[in-house]
Amino acid sequence: MQTGIHPISTSRRVKDRIVQVLVYLAFALAIIPLLSVLWLVVTNGLKRFDLEFLTHSMRNIGARDAGGGAYHAIIGTLEQVLLASLIAVPIGLLTAVYLVEYGEGGRLSRVISFFVDVMTGVPSVVSGLFVLAFWILVLGMPFSGFAGALALSILMMPVVVRSTEEMLKLVPNELREASYALGVPKWRTIVKVVLPTAFTGIITGIMLAVARVAGETAPLLLTVFITDSINEDPFNGPQMGLPLYVFDQAGRPNDTAIDRAWSGALTLILIVMLLNLVARLINWWRSPARRS
Repeated sequence: MQTGIHPISTSRRVKDRIVQVLVYLAFALAIIPLLSVLWLVVTNGLKRFDLEFLTHSMRNIGARDAGGGAYHAIIGTLEQVLLASLIAVPIGLLTAVYLVEYGEGGRLSRVISFFVDVMTGVPSVVSGLFVLAFWILVLGMPFSGFAGALALSILMMPVVVRSTEEMLKLVPNELREASYALGVPKWRTIVKVVLPTAFTGIITGIMLAVARVAGETAPLLLTVFITDSINEDPFNGPQMGLPLYVFDQAGRPNDTAIDRAWSGALTLILIVMLLNLVARLINWWRSPARRS
């Protein structure tokens, strides 16, 4: 009996080892390009990543001048992403809540799910064209950071909806049933039981949506326009963003501008990393293990 077991056990161990090697190899192949990009951005971006770069704009700075910075672009990106989040997150959350808690496979929920799937695959330039055609050309609104935020919110919504929907589905039905058994209304159960239980996952999904749109250039080219001056009002006039800043500087044929482009890319990566760190801290703060 023992001799019949050993070949099968050995074969399983060999297959398991082969699969492990293939998984590690796939991970290495996936991580090599990422590390390569990070290395290039960090090594080239540090050349101009200094206090002047973070506190000055490009106003009155020529293409070949050594000075200048990305302060106006940093302000623009933060305001545009914040406005886009204020638009997309509430709509995405309410849509996900309806699909999971109220839709129950109805016709309207199927239609909403279909359009969410369609929006997930829409190219970013299409959202910019839509805002350009409707908001700017039809309604006559000016190029502004808010117009760019509208385009970014269109890209954020499906990500927020899908991530929130999956997190809400992970909440055990026993929690809902226990709340209903105590006579708690459904809306209050959702607010007090379901959403807090899925809170950490929802925050992670929102951060993924923010990272998704923070580096978008095409929608901003069509809706925000390019300026070298500081514009702290996202509702009036052109406003720079870090993706636009990198695009603009990288297109200038001199090393000084190229260095500024690398530093702008590094700044954008650091902002996204900082936002993800804040999300991690919020998740840690709200984790059940810490509260217990």
